[in-house]
Amino acid sequence: MKLNLTKPLVFMDIEATGLTIGLDRIVEIALIKVLPDNSTEEKSWRVNPEIPIPEKVSKLHGIYDKDVANEPIFKKIATEVAKFIGNADLAGYNSNKFDVPLLVEEFLRVEVEFDLEGRKLIDVQNIFHLMEPRNLVAAYKFYCEKPLVNAHSAMADTLATFEVFKAQLQKYESTRIEDEKGNIVIPVKNDMEVLSNLTTKTKNVDLAGRIVYNDDGVTVFNFGKHKDKPVADVLKKEPGYYSWMMNGDFPLYTKRILTKIRLSLKN
Repeated sequence: MKLNLTKPLVFMDIEATGLTIGLDRIVEIALIKVLPDNSTEEKSWRVNPEIPIPEKVSKLHGIYDKDVANEPIFKKIATEVAKFIGNADLAGYNSNKFDVPLLVEEFLRVEVEFDLEGRKLIDVQNIFHLMEPRNLVAAYKFYCEKPLVNAHSAMADTLATFEVFKAQLQKYESTRIEDEKGNIVIPVKNDMEVLSNLTTKTKNVDLAGRIVYNDDGVTVFNFGKHKDKPVADVLKKEPGYYSWMMNGDFPLYTKRILTKIRLSLKN
């Protein structure tokens, strides 16, 4: 299908050191500029982020510190990136929440002018979620092939969730997929431990995911200036951080877990 364009539209995807806009850095950026006549221009860069790429992140996008050690830092390519984009509108997948904010942050950091004013921002993920809803009503219709009566009534929703769960097990129990490492696996099994591991996206220690287990099983912070640092190390080196969190707007359960870790250090 030919796009109806009055100005260029740039599709973008960014790989980074993590997902925290204010702290993480770009390691790769790919751009496809669609011109009003629907012809395209492509450009991509690998970028030295000047900070380490966490191993768990490298395993996801396949870019390790050694791969970008000799690549230019963002400051060296920023003007070229901005020039390629020009006055184009921007599009991507989850781009409004991640790619665009991170790119703007990088431009601001190196003091290269890049104004969002006058640009249209198109997030393909939002179109997907709008047209293919992923709420319980949609899941019930998809898996159980009937409308959900009394939606948003607590018992009706609970019963629907139970029915959807059983239908998922039946539909996917023998389905093979390729995981992020390229291995062929059967992820959905009638085994509650397997399903718990599958549906727990982060190894949370607290319910809010402020404190998590890293790949080595070490309890680390999952936010802020101490992100990915062992909680025990931070509490030892910066005791005031405990007081800051206890007086802050954190869930009570998070504070309970933090206190438990702190007390364990005294034993």
